Amino acid sequence: AGRHEFPFTFQLPETLATSFEGKHGSVRYWVKAKLHRPWATVKKAKKEFTVIEPIDINTPALLAPQAGAKEKFARAWYCNRGQVSVTAKIDRKGYTPGEVIPIFAEIDNGTSRSVVPKAAIIQTQTFVARGTRKQKKLVVTTMVGDSIAAGKRDVWHGRALKIPPVGPSILHCRIIQVEYSLKV
Repeated sequence: AGRHEFPFTFQLPETLATSFEGKHGSVRYWVKAKLHRPWATVKKAKKEFTVIEPIDINTPALLAPQAGAKEKFARAWYCNRGQVSVTAKIDRKGYTPGEVIPIFAEIDNGTSRSVVPKAAIIQTQTFVARGTRKQKKLVVTTMVGDSIAAGKRDVWHGRALKIPPVGPSILHCRIIQVEYSLKV
């Protein structure tokens, strides 16, 4: 009779994916305990816990600068109205929540209308089950630049985009992947 405690520990494998809740699937972890007593029903307890896979953002692959360029023609009723071109770069590939991504960009507005540059962090969730892939994209955060008049150019010298609290990327799970990208 009385109260009894049975402390225990359990070593988690190093290869566990980060806990995650998504539209088409989730990764959850919990611990269960059962108490078997003679001539009584089994008592059960279940407690969920969160796992965060450690990611070292100081690896050479994540410290490499990233850059991209895009040109787009503006059209109205099949008439060419000019071209907008954007070249953007960031100083590295890996960031953590709370950090600021300094964006360096050049925007050339060769159209006959003003344009408004924007930057966004996009979360891409990929789910794989029975050979079928489903993808969901979510905008995590956005930033809007100043309007650029027709025929003018603007340069971003490290325009700051703060990363909100988000879960880490999930890259080493065969059924769920979570990746982030920067769109300018």
